[in-house]
Amino acid sequence: MVAPKFCPHYPAPVERRPPWWRMFFSKQHSWLDGLYVRSYTMKMGELHLPGLDLYMVNEPSLVKRVLVSEADAFPKSDLLGQALRPLLGDSIFTTHGEQWRQQRALMEPAFEAARVRHVYGHMQAAAQAMVARLRARGQGPSFIDMEAEMTHVAADIILRTILSQPLEAGDATKVFEAFSRYQALAPKMVLPALFGLRWWRPWRGRAKSEAAAVEIRALLVKLIKPRYEASRAGDPSAGPVDLLSYLLAARDPQTGEGFSFEELVDQVAMLFLAGHETSASALSWSLHLMAQSPDIQERMHDEAEVGLPDESCDPSDLRALVLCRNVFKETLRLFPPVGFLARQAAGPCVMRDKTLKAAATVVVSPWLIQRHRQLWARPDEFDPDRYESDSAADQPSAQESSRVGYLPFGMGPRVCIGAAFAQQEAALILATMAKHFVVAPVPGHVPKPVGRLTIRSGNGIWLALSRREALS
Repeated sequence: MVAPKFCPHYPAPVERRPPWWRMFFSKQHSWLDGLYVRSYTMKMGELHLPGLDLYMVNEPSLVKRVLVSEADAFPKSDLLGQALRPLLGDSIFTTHGEQWRQQRALMEPAFEAARVRHVYGHMQAAAQAMVARLRARGQGPSFIDMEAEMTHVAADIILRTILSQPLEAGDATKVFEAFSRYQALAPKMVLPALFGLRWWRPWRGRAKSEAAAVEIRALLVKLIKPRYEASRAGDPSAGPVDLLSYLLAARDPQTGEGFSFEELVDQVAMLFLAGHETSASALSWSLHLMAQSPDIQERMHDEAEVGLPDESCDPSDLRALVLCRNVFKETLRLFPPVGFLARQAAGPCVMRDKTLKAAATVVVSPWLIQRHRQLWARPDEFDPDRYESDSAADQPSAQESSRVGYLPFGMGPRVCIGAAFAQQEAALILATMAKHFVVAPVPGHVPKPVGRLTIRSGNGIWLALSRREALS
C-alpha cells in the first residue's frame, strides 16, 4: 500500500462566495481569503465589484488566449502597478506596449544561458556563506524562521549576481523588514480602487509604503551609481562581469541608446525585489515541504552527496540534481510565489458565454489552476515524483492542460525573464541544504499561507535545523 503524501495547509475555501463587503475586509489581509470551493473547479468565473468587473479564467484555452495568442489584447492591469511603482519605477514589471518591448529587448541578453553561467560562481559563494551562517548556530537542533534565512540568501544571491556585492547581515535585515512592510501595505493600496472607493486614500499606509520603497532604492542607488558613472566615462575596468555589466552594455539596436541612470535603477530594483522575493517565498515553502517529507529529504541528501561537489564552480553539476529540481517544481505548483496575474481587456470581447466590456479585469491564477481539480491528479498532495511518473493518473488531464496547467512563471511574451536563473538558484540552494543539514517540523507550528505581493506565511516558516554530522 502506497503511503499517503503530505498535504500542506492552505486557507480553506468557503462554500459560497462571500458578499463584496466581507471580501473588502478579508482581502486586506490576504488575496487568498474569500476563495470558495467552486474556484478550484470552475472554467471561468465572474465577480462584479463596485470598482470593476473581474473575470477569473481557469480553462486552458482561455489562459492561452489571454497570456499567449492574444496577449496584446489583454495588457497587464495597472492595479498592482500603481502599488509597485514607488518601488519599481518604470521597469519591465510596470510598463506596457512599446516602452515595455524596448526594455525587454535590452534586458533579455543579460539572461541568456551563456551569461547566466558567468554568474554561477556568485550563486555558489552565497550558498557557502549560508552554510557558514547556519553552522554558526551550533550543532542543533536550532529553531529558525526559514523565511528570514531564505530571504537573506536570496537577496545575497541577487546582489552578488547583479552587482558583485555580498549582502551583509545588517543590510539583509533592513531589506527584509522594509520589504515586509511594503508587502503588507500593498493590498491596502489596491483595494479601494477595486471596490469603487477611489476617494479613499489611506494616507498613513501610503506614507509608510513610500518610505519603505525609498529605503530599499537608496541601498541600490549607492551600489549602482559608481559603476554607471565609470561605464559612461569609458573606463574599461568599470566593474566585474555580472548582470549589471550586461545591462550597462545593452544598447537599443535601432537607436544605439542604453539605459539612463533612472531606468537602470528601476530595472535593478525590479530584478532585486522581484527576484529575491519570489525566490525567498518558493525556497521557504520548499524547506517546509522537505521537513514534512523526511523520505524525500533523505533522497535529496543522497543525490546532493553525489551530484554537488563542494569545490566545483560549474552549473552543469546541477543537471544531476533531478529530485531537487522536481521538489522545487512541485513547490512552485503548490505555492506559486505570484498567485494571481491580472490583465485588462483592451476592448470588448466574448469569453465562453460572457461578454466582457473594455477595461474589464481578467485574472489568470496560477494558485487556482495548479490546484485545479480537473487539471491535476491529487492536486493538494506534495509529490515531486509525479514529474517522473509514467502513469497518466499522475499527470494533468491532457497534453494541452499540462502546458497551460502549470505556469508559476507565467507564459507568453511576459513570461518571467528570470525563470532559468531562479531554477538554477533553487537547485543549488536546496541541494546545499539537503547535503549539510536536516530540517524538521517545529511541533505545533503550521505555516499559514497569505497572498500579498507574493505568497508567504502569515506566521513564518519555523523549522528545526540540525547539522548532518551531528546526527551520524
